[in-house]
Amino acid sequence: MKESLRQSMAWLHTWVGLLLGWLLFAVFVTGTTAYFQDEITRWMQPEIRGERHPVASAEGAMAYLQAHAQGAETWTIQLPGDRSVAAMAYWKEKGETFRQWRDHAFMVDGQGRKIDARDTTGGWLLYRLHFDLHYVPVLWGRWAVGLAAMFMLVAIVSGVITHKKMFADFFTLRFGKGQRSWLDAHNLSAVLALPFHFMITYTGLVTLMSQYMPWGVAAAYERPVDYARDRFGADTSPTRSGRPAPVAPIAAMIRQARERWHGAEPGYISIALPGDAHSVVKITRDTGAAIGTRGETLSFDGATGKMHVPPPARGAAAQTESVMVGLHAGRFAPAALRWLYFLAGLSGCAMVATGLVLWTAKRRQRLPDPSRPHFGFRLVERLNIATISGLPFGIAVYFLANRLLPSGMVARAAAECDALFLGWGALLLYVFLRPPRRAWVESLGLVAVAYLAVPVVNAVTTQRGLVPSLRDGDLVFAGFDACMLVAAALFAFAAWKADRRPIALPRKTRIARDATA
Repeated sequence: MKESLRQSMAWLHTWVGLLLGWLLFAVFVTGTTAYFQDEITRWMQPEIRGERHPVASAEGAMAYLQAHAQGAETWTIQLPGDRSVAAMAYWKEKGETFRQWRDHAFMVDGQGRKIDARDTTGGWLLYRLHFDLHYVPVLWGRWAVGLAAMFMLVAIVSGVITHKKMFADFFTLRFGKGQRSWLDAHNLSAVLALPFHFMITYTGLVTLMSQYMPWGVAAAYERPVDYARDRFGADTSPTRSGRPAPVAPIAAMIRQARERWHGAEPGYISIALPGDAHSVVKITRDTGAAIGTRGETLSFDGATGKMHVPPPARGAAAQTESVMVGLHAGRFAPAALRWLYFLAGLSGCAMVATGLVLWTAKRRQRLPDPSRPHFGFRLVERLNIATISGLPFGIAVYFLANRLLPSGMVARAAAECDALFLGWGALLLYVFLRPPRRAWVESLGLVAVAYLAVPVVNAVTTQRGLVPSLRDGDLVFAGFDACMLVAAALFAFAAWKADRRPIALPRKTRIARDATA
């Protein structure tokens, strides 16, 4: 019998969702945390206090660079935004790659003083995991995430076609009904933020469109530098003159940039050939100043501080791309909107997780003996548990490592990152050694304990625990610890529900029970 369109879409939705579902879950989880990456970084560097003063921070960073990085190829300063306190700066020596910038990185507070804060990648690691993955070449990671995003787009469209009662399902959530409950949860989490899921998936593909579809660029431009100039406003790199000249006062250049942007703040400062008469200072508008994330870049003569001719306005295509990337990243969003982004992202995590569990719940009942499934079913079931429980456990271990590793440890930031994956890997091994039912209960319980430990360890190892933070009005630290307690409670509740779940009976037992009923 010929399948209907809805039946075909159901098959496509099921298998597309499963094949890359574990990667999609990781992308959703890390992408959701990235909406608060600045706050996570602040929590992971408790040594940094004070208020935000971009100009003072820039001048302090410049003073340190002039004293310690004469002759470098470039100086770069990331100024504090509305959600951060300190500026981060680094320099690049001739012949070095930008992957080595951490060797020269330092931080400056709002008074322009260098801070000896613990070395950490903070929320930036989770943000980069969202699209670069880890331990693999960046291009490979981005191709894998792009493939997963395309699968996600197919799953969304096929899911809309498949579900006849989509909006009725929005108001339906039945508990204690086994497979029916998982289907209700999957439908509800999918429909709850369906426009967001579609937007975030489509714009995610747009962010890396020149990598996924480079043929248009190759057809329109003979040289990559011409494309970069039109897209980002990049110009030709300067060459050394051999004549020394100090960099002009940076505060005056920041003032000119603010006037040009009608009060918008700068986000990045890059200085090519500092100390040379041909040096060029580039100041880029803060990405959170507007919905378009490609902030305008202004160039200045480094020796005199005179502004170059501003770049021409971007075309409609470039502006559209900038807005779509801005919608995806959400950096423009005020606190309330970022919380909506975060909650919608959590619904995406729940949608993928319930879809993975639903796959096994539906097929378990079709097995000849549900208590003795075949190898493929057991593998999918264990990978579901190891992913849904393992990644959150690894993130909690990452936060704990930030507090427990020695502050002066060599390669400390890399050790924190390794702790995330070691925690995830340890839980994966544990899951494969336990029966599936007990693995669900115990792994979710371990995750709850790990998140409960985060605010406890923070209170023991720093002076910025939950109670002192509430007393001092420190909403970032108090909010972070509160979120950890909420996460612990949710995972504890999930473990309790998993422990109370009815045991699936073998098929013959069910038939015999029904016959005697």
